[in-house]
Amino acid sequence: MTPRRRGWFGGAAAAAVLALVAACGGGGDNPLGNPPDIVNPPGGSGQSLSFVYFQRCINPLLVAQLSLPGGGTGSCASSGCHDNANGTGGAFRTVATAAFVDLTNPANTPDAVRLTEMYRNFFSAQGSSVIGSPTTSRLLTKPLVQGVLHGGGVIFADTNDPNVRLLQYWISRPMPQGQDEFSTASAAMFTPADPVTGTCNTQ
Repeated sequence: MTPRRRGWFGGAAAAAVLALVAACGGGGDNPLGNPPDIVNPPGGSGQSLSFVYFQRCINPLLVAQLSLPGGGTGSCASSGCHDNANGTGGAFRTVATAAFVDLTNPANTPDAVRLTEMYRNFFSAQGSSVIGSPTTSRLLTKPLVQGVLHGGGVIFADTNDPNVRLLQYWISRPMPQGQDEFSTASAAMFTPADPVTGTCNTQ
């Protein structure tokens, strides 16, 4: 009698666990499977931000000594913040000494550029952004302390800061659908429309 009770209890418990797992999002005939439909969050367009604009206009502000609203100066790339080697600032990392990549040099193919430290900075910054949506990008909301804590405190006093405007412009203008981060469309992000000699647009 006892063995039968144990067997019945074990079977009932297993059925209950499978039902619970299924209720938690298992899909199809397999209760341990994933949901059949995956929905990307807003901004999940598959597009990329501009590497050229990042290198010319965004990376310099990430490694610069900035005047802070509360007084003093600080750099995002410092060892106590987002330095790649010793930073304590979460997933966003910056190599302060990343060398500028000459994109006019034929040897700097996309594959070659993707192996550089500058590209690592680009990739990390893009990963902290919601492409096309500056107001929900941690790369902006954290230094502005807008609805999220930032261990480094307030870096930019408000959205009128010229550096904020550069970040907003970069994040809000992804490369055209189907084109990569090296798209020639990025030329329009400079005045005149030349990534080598043009100045960084902010509007």
